[in-house]
Amino acid sequence: MITDIKQIWSGGKVQKPLLALKAGRLSLYYQQGNIRHISDGRNEIIRMIYSALRDREWLNINPVISSEKVQRGSDNFRIEYTCNYFSDKPLFKAVYIIEGRSDNTLIFSFEGEVLNSFEKNRLGFCILHPVKECSGKPCELIHTSGDKEILSFPSLISADQSFLDLKAMIWDTENSKCRLEFTGEIFETEDQRNWTDASFKTYCTPLSLPGPVKLSTGEKLSQKIELKVVEKDSPSGIIGDSAIKISFEKGEKINKPEIGIGCSTRVNPLTENEARLLKLVNADHYRYDIYLFEQEWMTKADKSLSEARALGCKSELALFFDENYKDQIDNIIKWIEDRKPEISVIILLHKTAYVTPGELLEHTSHLFRQIAPSARICIGTNANFAEINRERPAEQGFDLLTYSIHPQEHASDNLTLIENLEAQKYTVESAAEFSFGRGIWVSPVNLQRRFNANIENYETAVQGSSFPAQVDSRIMSLFGACWTAGSIKYLSESGAKGITYYEAAGERGIIQGDYDPRWPDYFKSKAGMIFPVFHILKWFQEGSNYDIIRSHSSLPLKVDVLAMQTDRKIRFVLINYTHHFQNVTININTGKLYSLTLETESFSAAASDPEWLSTCTSKEIPDLNNLSLSPYSITFMEGDSND
Repeated sequence: MITDIKQIWSGGKVQKPLLALKAGRLSLYYQQGNIRHISDGRNEIIRMIYSALRDREWLNINPVISSEKVQRGSDNFRIEYTCNYFSDKPLFKAVYIIEGRSDNTLIFSFEGEVLNSFEKNRLGFCILHPVKECSGKPCELIHTSGDKEILSFPSLISADQSFLDLKAMIWDTENSKCRLEFTGEIFETEDQRNWTDASFKTYCTPLSLPGPVKLSTGEKLSQKIELKVVEKDSPSGIIGDSAIKISFEKGEKINKPEIGIGCSTRVNPLTENEARLLKLVNADHYRYDIYLFEQEWMTKADKSLSEARALGCKSELALFFDENYKDQIDNIIKWIEDRKPEISVIILLHKTAYVTPGELLEHTSHLFRQIAPSARICIGTNANFAEINRERPAEQGFDLLTYSIHPQEHASDNLTLIENLEAQKYTVESAAEFSFGRGIWVSPVNLQRRFNANIENYETAVQGSSFPAQVDSRIMSLFGACWTAGSIKYLSESGAKGITYYEAAGERGIIQGDYDPRWPDYFKSKAGMIFPVFHILKWFQEGSNYDIIRSHSSLPLKVDVLAMQTDRKIRFVLINYTHHFQNVTININTGKLYSLTLETESFSAAASDPEWLSTCTSKEIPDLNNLSLSPYSITFMEGDSND
């Protein structure tokens, strides 16, 4: 049995709790220098207000907060704290003040000084606007010249900045008029769904200005934003958190996507034991990247093909070419002729171009169709959806459109990762608008980003003695399994044709495998450990004859649901993303329902037994009202369907 799980089951991340505050009728939360979820009683007005410092490579420089003082009244508050930003040396120091007033006004400001010269791409406030409340809605813009303009927040994901040259912006919610005003910088708004963030972001400095910008020692900076909310009428009441309703849509059924896993980036090939365990997942495909410009590409490709066959998977070939692609295509075709892999998908990518070049597709696609007629030709990007949205494909020559997903382009806390899940759906819906009826293939999905797409186009090996940026220890936790179930939900419900998750084994895998973790101080796993995400993927793949049905939660940031159905059966998982118990009521017309829960108490058994889902005894649920879900739990349910 796997033991010592105190830091593993929840991800091992202890976060400062949210502090509830009020400014007049505005309800909001404060956490570690950030304002989150400003509500006017019926709608979310602002998803988040925070300050960001991003270096010359667009990497976040996270501050150290000190001297924090919070003064709170019944309908007002004042927060003051100091932020010190460090890299290899002290960079910037600022004093922040957040003031909430009884007239529904919020003021956020800072005064700062550059401690040592450095280059930055961003320094200042960012305001996140919620997609559900804003998408498609008009917004009055006041430009720095004083001119006014009325535009709308985009419905589909916009590749370009939605609003430019902002001094202020004014928009309506259901019962309030909101005005946001900026001082000290020029702001603009972009669509963060390009990076699977569920928000629009208003930020400074405009991207049209040259960057990075050098800041000199001793330079002083200051900014202020002011949010004013005027009520149209009194709110009828704030929705409570106690009654979480789960419901299911009738009618439309959605084809289940093909699910695959990626080849491990660790040096060691899969062992026979690891392959035996992974084969239980019954993945549809096995992705491996082939860098055809490398001298040793064939040796690596042979290893990966051997692993795919051991897992009983078709191959998902991600082929990276460079300017010598005419010679490289001959080499890979000969390899395919000699090895005869069973190929599901061939993804055409380029070493330096972020999106598949048209000439590469034109030169290679007909050759692959001759040698592997059952394989589907896939084009797109190895990076974020933003890249394919900015450089959209021509109509001819491909079968699938692809991009990758990770939820940590802008922030890394648990709540942000949960909020960003729904944005995965928006990428598929938007991609469908310019895919010419082709399928959407999301590959790969990772909890942490694999490379910095601002300066790179593909991944290099995860090496070195320090804990690498590409690894997130939450992959082995219950939270990691919850996040994965949510990802499958939104990508499946939006109609994605195929999805590739994580890696086979290791610190970015679905099992630890037969080797101890390379960074045991940070990645507190053990050799032989089965990560909870393994059971999520296995459960999903066991429903091969099921269709996806859309399902809903009244509070999806706390509890969500992923559901599948046949004519006679329904199976679904309830996902508790929080560290609290949650009560849910399930609205469903069904016969007897049986459940099995992956939670703290069952974590050790599940981490030791790859057959845990079938070896544990499920229990009948007599009452679907006020069903209690334990923290960070995944509850598997199955029963007869009467719909």
